[in-house]
Amino acid sequence: MNSRGASGGADGSSWRGFERGEPQYRRIVLALFAAGFATFAQVFDAQAVLPALRTDFGISAATAALTVSATTIGLALSVLPWASLADRIGRTRAMKLSLLAATVFSVVVPLMPTFEAVVVARGFVGLALGAVPAIAVAYLAEELHGAWVGVAAGTYVAGNTIGGIAGRLVAGPLAELVGWRIGLAVVAVLGAAAAAAFWLLVPEPRGFVRAPTGGAPLRARILGNLRDPTMLAIFAQGLLLMGAFAVVYNYLGFQIASPAFGVQETLVSLIFLAYLAGTVASRLSGALAERFGPLRMILAGTALMLVGLLLLASSVLVVVFTGLVVFTFGCFSAHPVASGLSGRWARVGRAQATAIYQLSWLGGTAFFGWAVGLVYDASGWQATLATVAGMCLVAALAASAGLRGSARRR
Repeated sequence: MNSRGASGGADGSSWRGFERGEPQYRRIVLALFAAGFATFAQVFDAQAVLPALRTDFGISAATAALTVSATTIGLALSVLPWASLADRIGRTRAMKLSLLAATVFSVVVPLMPTFEAVVVARGFVGLALGAVPAIAVAYLAEELHGAWVGVAAGTYVAGNTIGGIAGRLVAGPLAELVGWRIGLAVVAVLGAAAAAAFWLLVPEPRGFVRAPTGGAPLRARILGNLRDPTMLAIFAQGLLLMGAFAVVYNYLGFQIASPAFGVQETLVSLIFLAYLAGTVASRLSGALAERFGPLRMILAGTALMLVGLLLLASSVLVVVFTGLVVFTFGCFSAHPVASGLSGRWARVGRAQATAIYQLSWLGGTAFFGWAVGLVYDASGWQATLATVAGMCLVAALAASAGLRGSARRR
């Protein structure tokens, strides 16, 4: 136990948090990495089987994408309830319960006989998974020294990206070879293994303070964040940037499998290797934001997303893949920074602030991931990219208006 922790009690009165290099710091970061892996492998595995779902059930691309949106909607609906429960029972206990329930529902999804039943079951997966994205950053802010929260949050988001990669790369090829049901079932097993790793690794909390019965009511904590212009600017980043990210990854697979490119569906899943760029960016973003400032990092990431969109408009497959790498790197240069700010800059209701940020990006993923699909079905890929570019520009304007000067004040 370090000297800072030795004098800290369960009430966290003198607790300053673990620092990088300490055993408990490593356990916390690895545990959150595993939790992020388990969560997002099971959220985005369906993205890789959308063409198979369209063929199997005879539905449109936008309708097939509802299997992804249902899970993210479930997450969006559950983050605030999970955050409130975590205030009472503790962060780690809530995340353990969440991952256990999600494992059960993920096993059920491939057994559903109809598309509608698959969508409903996927929604329950999202409802169960809500605790991890709702409170992971708040948990890091409570357990780690403030100087290392951004870096650790980047590692947690890296776990999200690697989980997303694994879910897609496993489910996609298996969907082509042995069917989408087996593909999703195998991902469910991987999620269960990662959830078990979280249970084994995560230490007992030191910085958690149980919410007092007479404290600020939930409504006041939520509204306090929604009335703060800086917090609204942070929430807008999750809504728009991750919504843009979902659109590109939902519909690029359909585009490169079309006659314009003619890529076999077995190979379509390989485009998700571009997600590795997000893993690298997530690991770098926290440290770079500490050096150059969060606003500059968010704007730089958004600019890279726009460059990536220009390349994605190409008719040359190598250029398209390069554009996807650039777009992904840009998104995960900005998103982890905004996510970390939601926990660090909240004036009231830290858990609720991080939950609202998660609700924002999950809601953006669910809504735009479906709604812009209508643009794709009606007007094609170029119109879809133009819509996504507009979303990125609005996000940049919101960041510039809401975050400029905020770091100095805080």
